[in-house]
Amino acid sequence: MRGASTLSESSGQGSVEMEPCKGSPASGWGAWRDRLLASPRFRRWVSSIPGLRAVSRRQSRRLFDLVAGFTYSQTLLACVQFDLFSRLQGRTFDLPSLARECGMPVQSAEILVRAAVALDLLEWRAGDQVGLGMLGAVMVGNEALHALVKHHQTVYQDLIDPAASLRDPARPTRLRAYWAYAQEAEVDAGRSLPPNQVAEYSGLMAASQALIAEQVLDAYDFSRHSRVLDVGGGLGAFLAEVAARHPGLDLHLFDLPAVAGIARQTLADKGLAGRVSCHGGSFFDDALPPGADLVTLVRVAYDHPDDRVLEILRTIREALTPQGGHLLLAEPLAGTPGAEAVGDAYFGLYLLAMGKGRARSAQALSGLMERAGFVDIRQLTTRLPLQTGVLLARVAPQPGSRGGRNARDRTG
Repeated sequence: MRGASTLSESSGQGSVEMEPCKGSPASGWGAWRDRLLASPRFRRWVSSIPGLRAVSRRQSRRLFDLVAGFTYSQTLLACVQFDLFSRLQGRTFDLPSLARECGMPVQSAEILVRAAVALDLLEWRAGDQVGLGMLGAVMVGNEALHALVKHHQTVYQDLIDPAASLRDPARPTRLRAYWAYAQEAEVDAGRSLPPNQVAEYSGLMAASQALIAEQVLDAYDFSRHSRVLDVGGGLGAFLAEVAARHPGLDLHLFDLPAVAGIARQTLADKGLAGRVSCHGGSFFDDALPPGADLVTLVRVAYDHPDDRVLEILRTIREALTPQGGHLLLAEPLAGTPGAEAVGDAYFGLYLLAMGKGRARSAQALSGLMERAGFVDIRQLTTRLPLQTGVLLARVAPQPGSRGGRNARDRTG
């Protein structure tokens, strides 16, 4: 991490007592720039020069957006709560009619509409009618985004005092209870969790998995494999997308017993009972189903600290070693150019509230994969890196194995 010393995650449990630190005197270009930007006189001078005024205004807007960000997200939440995007699909309303439709005073409807218009969620149409804005049109029918917006009510409650969370990462939070497997007190690695404790978070993951699956399946051709095992596969939403694109693949799902049980029924309801086999267990204590030549690990690693990720990766390597094969790991990556705020700010604080795990860069994940025994590690290009990054790695087959010639020969 540039410009900062880091502590191992194992030392981040509970509040940390530190001796006062005086730091080091700033020097060089950064110190000179900081002195200038901290000067009210310099800021007034910049804002008075036509060529620099636009830069000053842009930076002021960026800073104000950080201050006002919560009100923006709450505007979006209110639109979701009142189901505005569905109500306005293919229709427009005047303010009084929209207020009646939503059951709120006209004055309140005007406040919400003006806020949503400012954020491009809604827009004014001819005759003082209200219609969908560019971003609002994207929200129509998008169950994943709707679920995420509602879920953030819990996130914001946990992060209402970020300083307290940073001082005491182990303090109880609502997200710890929501993501039941994240509770360190679970001594059997989640195997005994009942269905009611895994259903809600599994449903949230399933709702957003189609977006990730599209990126992954566009980045890598699964048809070069014969058997795919999705580790931590949740309710099977990812494998359902794989099945639709590659009907000839033998598909297997591995997750906690309670999750695998729900997945079995969910996939059966989709007509995939004969396409996907579901296996229950813990990837910390149980062996994975054998025979896969491609193992997928989608949005799993960032839920866990380094030592636990190494355990998962080594378990996967052991499952692949007899016949050889590939691991495909997909999740949002820290340090992604143009999406740094997603990996480092959003997931950084989200996982802090959750109580474990962290977003990692492609380099950090590659290092863990190499330590676990994988080779030929490379990052694949995705169409929307903001949503997910993809890493592909290989396990060499055991000498003399008859199953070693498959994806290796066809991927180079």
